[in-house]
Amino acid sequence: MFTFFEHPQSTRFIVKEKEVLSAFKIGFVSPSFINDAYKHFVGVNPESERLLSTSERGIILDIKNNALIIIDVQKAFDDKKWGERNNLIAEDNIRKLLTLWRKKGWQVIYIQHMSDNPSSVFHPKNEGFAIKELVEPIEEEIIITKKVNSSFIGTNLEEFLLLNDIRTLIITGLTTPHCVSTTTRMSGNLGFNTYLISDATAAFGMTDHNDNYYDADTIHDTSLATLNEEFATILTTEQLINVIE
Repeated sequence: MFTFFEHPQSTRFIVKEKEVLSAFKIGFVSPSFINDAYKHFVGVNPESERLLSTSERGIILDIKNNALIIIDVQKAFDDKKWGERNNLIAEDNIRKLLTLWRKKGWQVIYIQHMSDNPSSVFHPKNEGFAIKELVEPIEEEIIITKKVNSSFIGTNLEEFLLLNDIRTLIITGLTTPHCVSTTTRMSGNLGFNTYLISDATAAFGMTDHNDNYYDADTIHDTSLATLNEEFATILTTEQLINVIE
């Protein structure tokens, strides 16, 4: 059951969501349970509020105080040096979400990786630094630059989210095992209600310390497995869009 609430005080409930789900080990959540929990924590009865649902699994999203996070979707990742990549439609899926978020008037935040090394594809003077045209920001949207894997380290991202009462994050971008994973872990640790969109991220094949090669799908799927339920709820683009619309 996907359940979305739109209420001025809904953030107070979202903060408690993980405690509710953890305490009751919920696999499937009924509307009556959600309503009772919401009433208990927020002090209001949500029956009169807009409730959107579909039969899937127990998920609660704040549809008002949320942000779509687009991480490092830059031309640098088109460089052949990275090798094999999976999920070549990740940018298309991000574009679908971006279009929906703009239509709803919800918050969009771009994260742009920057290197101080002039030879890096992520250096501001190099073409790779640019955000890909398919998902490029419009004038009023926020771009936050970072120099490490986490979007929270050395940036004002957390401060901006808290000042704007944003507690629910929808995370997309590149790449799954690096900046996406690190940002997702920190988002969960910092207490944000975190959702990672599995087909709006992608990975490259990698070689380990024993010179064993793991293909891009393996890296991607393993990365998602380490994040699932521990740091974030994993959804597909279709699941998310079907519920919202």
